[in-house]
Parts: sequence; C-alpha cells; structure tokens
Amino acid sequence: MSKVAFLGLGVMGFPIAGHLKRAGDHKVVVYNRTKAVAAEWVDKFGGSSAPTPRDASMGCDFVFGCVGNDSDLLSVTLGESGAFAGMPQGAVFVDHTTASANVARELDREARRRGLAFVDAPVSGGQAGAEDGRLTVMCGGDEREYLKVEPLIAAYARSCRLMGPAGAGQLTKMVNQICIAGMLQSLSEGLRFAEAAGLDQQAVIDVISKGAAQSWQMDNRHKTMIAKKFDFGFAVDWMRKDLAICLDEARRNGASLPVAALVDQFYGEVQTRGGGRWDTSSLISRL
Repeated sequence: MSKVAFLGLGVMGFPIAGHLKRAGDHKVVVYNRTKAVAAEWVDKFGGSSAPTPRDASMGCDFVFGCVGNDSDLLSVTLGESGAFAGMPQGAVFVDHTTASANVARELDREARRRGLAFVDAPVSGGQAGAEDGRLTVMCGGDEREYLKVEPLIAAYARSCRLMGPAGAGQLTKMVNQICIAGMLQSLSEGLRFAEAAGLDQQAVIDVISKGAAQSWQMDNRHKTMIAKKFDFGFAVDWMRKDLAICLDEARRNGASLPVAALVDQFYGEVQTRGGGRWDTSSLISRL
C-alpha cells in the first residue's frame, strides 16, 4: 500500500482517485479547488482531503494530477503551495491532464532538479472508462519511474504503455484526438448521407459495422447521434482545447493536419450554436 495524493476531482479525476482507494487499496489524500467536491469524494470513498496541493502531497510516494490545461497543471505543481514543494525526495508525479508536450518536458526538468520524478500519462476512454476502470493510458518519462507507477495505474486502466521520454505520452494523446476528430466527422457525414438517401440508418450501421468501417465511435455513438442526443461523453469545449494543442504542435514539428484543422472549425460552429458542452459526436448537428 502506497501513500497517494490526487489533485483534481473532475469527471475523470473523481472516479480515478476512487479506484486508487478501493481497487488499489492505497492511502489517498485528495485536493480539489472546490472544497465541496473533495468532501463529497471523502464521503464516498474514505481517505482524506487537504487544503492545498502541497499539503496533500506531504509524505506521499506518488502524486497524481488530473486538471484542465497547462496553466492549471502549473498552478498545482509549482509555487509555494504546489505539489512539488510538498513531495519528498524520490516521489513521483503522474499527470493525467491532457496538456502540451512542452509543459510535460518543463515539469520533468523541474522535478529532476528537485530530486523528484515526473510521468506524463494522459488517458483515453472518457468518463465511462474512468468510472468502469477501463482507461487507456499513454505515458512519457523515465522507464524506471514508469515501472513504479504502472501497478497503481492498473487499478483503473485496461491498457498502459510507456511511449518514450517526457512528453511522449502527450504526443500520443494528440494522435488519439486527431484520429477521433476525423472518424467522428466521417461518421456524421455517413449517417447524414444515409438519412438523405432514404435508408434506415440503424440498418446501415448494423451492416457496415461488421466490415472495414467499424470503429469504437460507430459502435458507441451511432445510436445517440441518430437520436440527436449529445450528452454522453467528452465535451466539444474540451475537444477544441485538445485540438488546439495538436495544431500548435503540428506547427512546431511540420506535420500537416488538414482534416483536424477543418474539424476544429466545425466544432467552433457547434460552440456558436450553444453546443460547447455537448459531446463530440454532436458534429452531426451542423449537417
């Protein structure tokens, strides 16, 4: 059993921290900006809460973070009340935030300077995957440190792999989001085409999902897309944040992302129609 801190109890962090407490049987201290949410987590899972990231991280073997973006991540790690100020020598920070590769590398350097370790470990699988303990985790960092955290991550992941040095986990997550954006746009166009052609959309999916067009998005989102219900997963606002990271990295490394750039614009249209909190399958609404 390890002593663990978990920083950030949003729709992903809340259940992940719960799995660490229950399935992992670790001693868990949580921190969340909204104190009522931390209190709710303690009521549900046990453990304890702390008023700052530093306080939560005191004496912990591992500190996990799952916050909104680069600036949120920096705020919970650095500064007088940040986690790095409270972590003991040799402790490992595991970051589940979907953030930039640059901030992962920056925090890796700072952690090393302080005698700590940092593993960037963004996740895929959405809220349902977090709640069911079936996330996919893609990691970047030192192999020795990764091997320390892999058994803890197993409490809530069906797949976890080290992809390379610091930042490699975030870069892999970018590939994930690029692929999802393209697949959802194609699925949206296909369903709309079937409707316009007078076909039974469900019957079409029943047939083509047994062939080369099959995908997770098709299997898990086609019914809600046909029903025009968009409150079942990852929000458009979050996807646009992620695609902005992808496009920024592509400008840096020279990759061409014409489809991702176009779909990002389409998501912007969904936002202007009031769909910022709809799930990413809401691309079909603009068709």
